[in-house]
Amino acid sequence: MNNDTQFQGSDSLISPLGGVVASKRLNGIGEYYFSQKLREIDELNKLGKNIINLGIGSPDLPPHPEVIKTLQEESMKPNVHGYQSYKGSPVLRKAMSEWYQRWYQVELNPDSEILPLIGSKEGIMHICMTYLNPGDKVLVPNPGYPTYRSAVMLAGGKCIDYKLQQKNKYEPDFDSLEKSNLAKVRLMFVNYPQMPTGQLPSKELFEKIIAFAQKHNILIVHDNPYSFILNENPMSLLSIDGANESVIELNSLSKSHNMAGWRVGMLCGAKTFIDEVLRFKSNMDSGMFLPLQLAAAKALSLGKEWHDEVNKIYNRRREKVFHLLKQLKCKFSKEQAGLFVWAKIPANYKSGFALSDDVLYQHKVFLTPGGIFGSAGDKYVRVSLCATEEKIEEAIGRIKNAK
Repeated sequence: MNNDTQFQGSDSLISPLGGVVASKRLNGIGEYYFSQKLREIDELNKLGKNIINLGIGSPDLPPHPEVIKTLQEESMKPNVHGYQSYKGSPVLRKAMSEWYQRWYQVELNPDSEILPLIGSKEGIMHICMTYLNPGDKVLVPNPGYPTYRSAVMLAGGKCIDYKLQQKNKYEPDFDSLEKSNLAKVRLMFVNYPQMPTGQLPSKELFEKIIAFAQKHNILIVHDNPYSFILNENPMSLLSIDGANESVIELNSLSKSHNMAGWRVGMLCGAKTFIDEVLRFKSNMDSGMFLPLQLAAAKALSLGKEWHDEVNKIYNRRREKVFHLLKQLKCKFSKEQAGLFVWAKIPANYKSGFALSDDVLYQHKVFLTPGGIFGSAGDKYVRVSLCATEEKIEEAIGRIKNAK
């Protein structure tokens, strides 16, 4: 038998090595951009290029010392190393509930309206697998986090872009959406403070989102990991009247508490939503390591002074990033929140990819091309604040000295 032969009635091909090739659900889904780019940067560094990476949003600052101390002390106990509940520790769920009440003025029942996650990224996939049937449609922001699109496609859904434009303050154009075919739209992803644009939400925007969802019977998935970074007024979509019937909110300790590698997130919403997602999640993974959960609970108890100190550092870095972008003749708003600065490229560059490659290969500095977040980001770049002031200064010097 020829190794290239396709079995009748099969969706798989026999590979040249004699194994089965990847399933059709991976069609159109490539390796995550940063996974590829980090390998390239690693290869350049092996050649002695010493690339300054201003692309990745992984906090370089540590968690609070008390958080690390809690993890260390709890890990020393002999009875904490077994499997944990799929719903997470009651201690962690209570801490999450109190955190939502304190910062967002949202009351959540810790027993029924909160589901801890192994990072909020997994929650995006869980939600898509829970609610989408093949062919169902999902409204996805453009520009927006690429994982929304990948998760929808892996679940068999169809992505329908809604464009976010600077002239509309990066808010959905609801008039345009109302004129579109919303049949079979089951979900809508929203994300404020928005990534990659840094746009802050208003109560009026959140009210429009809820009204739109209720009118068209659409479940809103609000991805909310950036509300504490360079933002004095954290907001939750769940604080808006009517949200309980229409919204699932994802949140995370990755950015707010410098715990990206710890993989601690949460899904918040009505009991019905939590129970439905749990039916999928409980078949896919297990509960988090208990000492990690208890340390996360400690992190959630930290006061405003913690966030203020972290934001002082990010604010100084952001001022230097503004200077770097001016060197590149990019245009940007200073009214941005989150871990990044979003900037429009100068007219002499065809795309953000072109500018990113030029800065990488000519100046040994990596900036994220806006096009990875969707076609609406083609003329932009995104710069991370997850690098020291000294590194950003060095990047500025490399660009300045090369001119």
